[in-house]
Amino acid sequence: MVLDGIMLLWFSEVVLSVVFVATDIRHTPESPVMKWGFVIVTLYTGPIGLFLYVLACREPLPRMHADYVRPRWRQVVGSTMHCVAGDGIGILTAAAILSSLGAPEWLNLLAEYGLGFVFGWTIFQSLFMRDMAGGSYTRSLRMTFLPEFVSMNGVMAGMVALSVPWRQSLGALGTPGHPEFWFVMSISLTLGFAVTFPLNWWLVSAGLKHGMITMPTVEHDATETPMRAKARPMTKAGMVVVSLAMLAAGVTIAGTLGSLTTR
Repeated sequence: MVLDGIMLLWFSEVVLSVVFVATDIRHTPESPVMKWGFVIVTLYTGPIGLFLYVLACREPLPRMHADYVRPRWRQVVGSTMHCVAGDGIGILTAAAILSSLGAPEWLNLLAEYGLGFVFGWTIFQSLFMRDMAGGSYTRSLRMTFLPEFVSMNGVMAGMVALSVPWRQSLGALGTPGHPEFWFVMSISLTLGFAVTFPLNWWLVSAGLKHGMITMPTVEHDATETPMRAKARPMTKAGMVVVSLAMLAAGVTIAGTLGSLTTR
């Protein structure tokens, strides 16, 4: 089958891409959580994650990382990558468990959203980045709730629009015991990355999310974009409305091309 050949090529590229990023990023003066984020996102997105790492994060020359990652679009790549890395772990965990149990699709989506949001918010955002909130985990939880909510809506909007009808069209092959399931989820998370990217641009521009972080060493100065949470209430409200509209559109597409009530 053509799909078998495509999946073999994709998974081979994923393995090679992850090996390269995991090996090479050790020499990049980036925050440890961001390093893990790039490795995890490359595990989801394969050569696309590799391309983003090389283009947006990999230090081109010694002592150049801070200047290299300063442009806004590279900062947004880092922000989006950090979001998708954490959310994706929760999404994939919930999808694998409930799909194995034969739960209806609407329950799958609620669990994927809930676990993805909680894991991304409480661990990848609030816990790992609490230093950017003055070291207080409680304060970090408050500061990161809205940005994570907005960003997560974008991830789910892109993911469900593709994953639901595609997995259902595969029938029994669209379950966790088959490679087709993981291929579909991989491509769907890649689409989720693309959909939430403009939302993360908005969040970074408003000072509600961080971008890349250059770690200080003997030769490097620390450069980071601290979470300021100073955006105007109307701006925050607009972000929520737009992200919810995007999520509603994604769910509508999923329900139109697939079914939200069947397995």
